[in-house]
Amino acid sequence: MARPDKVEAVDEIKSRIEGSSVAIVTQYQGITVEQVTDLRSKLRSEGVTFKVYKNTLAKRALDDMGLSDAVAYMEGPIAWAFCEDPVAPAKILKKFSENVPAIVMRGGILDGKPVSSDQLDSLADLPSQDQLRAQLVGTLAMPLRNFVGALSAIPRNLANVLEQVRKQKEEAEAA
Repeated sequence: MARPDKVEAVDEIKSRIEGSSVAIVTQYQGITVEQVTDLRSKLRSEGVTFKVYKNTLAKRALDDMGLSDAVAYMEGPIAWAFCEDPVAPAKILKKFSENVPAIVMRGGILDGKPVSSDQLDSLADLPSQDQLRAQLVGTLAMPLRNFVGALSAIPRNLANVLEQVRKQKEEAEAA
C-alpha cells in the first residue's frame, strides 16, 4: 500500500505535466546555492515553476501517463521546469547553461510528447511569444502603411504637377 505523501507527490507531478505546455527535465548536479537561487529567480519572472522531485516518483507518474519514453532523461539529480510558454524555460535554461555548465537540459515533455535535448535547444532558438506577436503585427501593418503612403502620394503628386504648370505659365508669360 502506497504512502499518502508519495501518492500526493505523484499526483502533483501528473497535474503539473498535464497543466503545462512544456516540462523540461534538467540536470543540476554541481550547482551552487547562489546559482540555483539566481536560476529560480529568472525562471519565476517568466512564470516557470522549477521543482525537484524524487526520480522514482516522477518515473511512476510518467509511467501512469503513458510517457515511459521520457524516463530515459532522468539520471542523477533532476529538477523539472514547468511552464505554459514552451519557449521561455528552454531559452532561460539554455542561456543560463552557457555560464553554468552544470545545468543541462536532458529532455522533456512538450504538449504530451517526449522531446530530446536537441529539440529543446531548437525550441530555445525560437523567438519569444512577444517577438512573434511583434513580427505578426508588423507584417499585418505593412500593407496598411503602403496603402496610406500611396493615398498620400496622390495629392502630393497633384500638387507637384500643378506647381510645375504654374511655373511653366509664369515662364511663358515672362518670355
